[in-house]
Amino acid sequence: MSQTLTTARGPARTTVDRRGANRRPMSKLLARVPIWVLIVLLLVVELYPLLWLLLSSFKTSDQFSTGTFWSLPAGLDWQNYADAWNAGLSTYFLNSILTVFPALFLILVISLAASFGLEVMVWRGRNTVLLAFLAGVMVPLQMTLLPLFTIYFQAGLINTRWALIITYTAFGLPLSVFLMAGFFKSVPRGVIEAAVLDGASIYQVFYRIAVPMVANGLVTIALVQFFFLWNDLLFSLTFISSDNLRTIQTGLLNFTGQYGQVQWGPTFAAVSLTVCPTLILYLVLNQQVIKGLTAGSVKG
Repeated sequence: MSQTLTTARGPARTTVDRRGANRRPMSKLLARVPIWVLIVLLLVVELYPLLWLLLSSFKTSDQFSTGTFWSLPAGLDWQNYADAWNAGLSTYFLNSILTVFPALFLILVISLAASFGLEVMVWRGRNTVLLAFLAGVMVPLQMTLLPLFTIYFQAGLINTRWALIITYTAFGLPLSVFLMAGFFKSVPRGVIEAAVLDGASIYQVFYRIAVPMVANGLVTIALVQFFFLWNDLLFSLTFISSDNLRTIQTGLLNFTGQYGQVQWGPTFAAVSLTVCPTLILYLVLNQQVIKGLTAGSVKG
């Protein structure tokens, strides 16, 4: 009798266990639904403006005046890109390259040397110098415009690329030195000590050992600073008034027609040409940036 009852209860327990196992994945799926909805909303918020900007760059002037702003373009009007490029965007691109990349080179070289001397080398007063660099991070940019404009005006640097290069380098150094010092802190001291015992000079330790070990951090800082400098509007608008020396961000303000009428097609095309290269650059180097940030977060 007991064997019969046990045999009869066996399938019932198995069925209950299967139902419970089926309910657990279903409950997990339902718990993830809010997260999926949030991710979809974030994607819409991030991607829709870029998609709308790209589609608007192919619209003609008639479509902007007669159609709705969310309507799709009737065709691919590449003439907007040609008009934007010929209207001065090529000059603005060249000016941005001639100001951003020299400043970026100076930032990387000086921050590498300074952070190596502050973090790896041992000397009296290095903590005070590091705090002085960190104090530069807390200086508001707006407070320096009038003093810098006065200095550059007296030095004859207004309406020159040197005004932007010097300013970009000075304001990029504090954050770069702070981040690069964190990367150098993660370099094993045993490797450096072994190189010194083998007879390597301080310059050989710097170029052949320390710099290759913080290469990911160097790429990270270069990309972060590039975005800051490439998208600068405040300094360029303050120190540059000549149309031939304007950078991209200030040059976009010139895409107006007669009586201040905005030419929306070439304007959206110019903005697309400005945004898309930086976006592609970030997507290509995204993994490198993540590796650099991970390496810089390790302290030892």
